[in-house]
Amino acid sequence: MKKIGLFYGPLGGSTEKVAKKVATALGNENVDLIPVKNSKAINVEKYDNIIFGMSTIGKETWESDKPANDWDVFLPEIEKINYSNKVIAMFGLGDQISYDLHFVDAMGIVGEKISQKGGLIVGHVSTDGYDFRESLAVKDGKFIGLPVNEDFEPELTDKRVNNWVKSIKPLFK
Repeated sequence: MKKIGLFYGPLGGSTEKVAKKVATALGNENVDLIPVKNSKAINVEKYDNIIFGMSTIGKETWESDKPANDWDVFLPEIEKINYSNKVIAMFGLGDQISYDLHFVDAMGIVGEKISQKGGLIVGHVSTDGYDFRESLAVKDGKFIGLPVNEDFEPELTDKRVNNWVKSIKPLFK
């Protein structure tokens, strides 16, 4: 398997914690952990196997005039990436209790931009076991990546990460 570029943000906190868990489950030697904060499309294009890890923010934040976090700044780079021969997986952190109308929306927003550019997204996850009302990350009845709720379900994170990694690992070349 070729090296995996795991681009995540924001730094510190739950997203970074889960990024490290994903890297460990894949084998740390197989993964380059890269903060998305200062990344550009050219950094992503160096990898055939890509994982994007993000926290959820609402659509109103993505479309505001002032970028609020690392992914806001990186989002325009998503559209510049050449997705030919690349396999992409995503995980998103979200709070399905407080933000049940925007649960892991960031994955849906990023995923839509990748799909529009012809990117192959793998690692879809059943909505079973998640209690939320709406999510932009649900396509054809499944999440397009792994949702993680470190705020209210941290005890499920390790199992969810390990099961997801088992599903995506064989798909990476």
